[in-house]
Amino acid sequence: MRLTTTTNVSVDGVMQGLGGPDEDRSGGFDRGGWAIPLLDTETGDYLNQIYGGAAAFLFGRRTYEIFAGYWGAMADPSTNPIATALNSRPKYVASTSLTDPKWAGTTVLTGDIAAAIGDLKAQQDGELLVPGSGALVRWLLANGLVDQLDLLTYPVVVGQGTRLFPDSGPDIALDLVSSRTTSRGITIQTYRPVGRPEYATSTADPNHVAAK
Repeated sequence: MRLTTTTNVSVDGVMQGLGGPDEDRSGGFDRGGWAIPLLDTETGDYLNQIYGGAAAFLFGRRTYEIFAGYWGAMADPSTNPIATALNSRPKYVASTSLTDPKWAGTTVLTGDIAAAIGDLKAQQDGELLVPGSGALVRWLLANGLVDQLDLLTYPVVVGQGTRLFPDSGPDIALDLVSSRTTSRGITIQTYRPVGRPEYATSTADPNHVAAK
């Protein structure tokens, strides 16, 4: 399987509590629901396509609980493409504390998580989609397990909250695969991790940079 992360972020990188005011108030976060007023048809269609095309899903503990409490509790999942995909396909959670998941079709990955994910990728076909799950995404990137990184950036500065990337961490070079902007200014960018970035070894000539 190809492991793809799909993350909704603000311009300042915040990914916390995008769906509603009470989705995730950890750390005193009080600006939840920032993404919903900006959501447009193109972005909704894109997310329906991405979720609908996934063969399986991989979550961190917090995102799993948020999704289980919303998508997993829908009375009739068949009325929504994302709910249909989430409720009908295998779900995996990387967690050392979750022991009794209530959402049907869930498997908890424990022990050597990298080996377990590597086995999943090797033994199955299709897309292994990682929605949200910031801490897990950072860990997957640090361990070289991400094949594709999708970022949906909303035109808003939230100003507080958990960000996708912290102030310090591993450096990663990215190859841009595709990019587009929706009618309401949401950018949808797909990247492929390609190792470490290159750094200049001397002061660049401004004229040379401008010429590029």
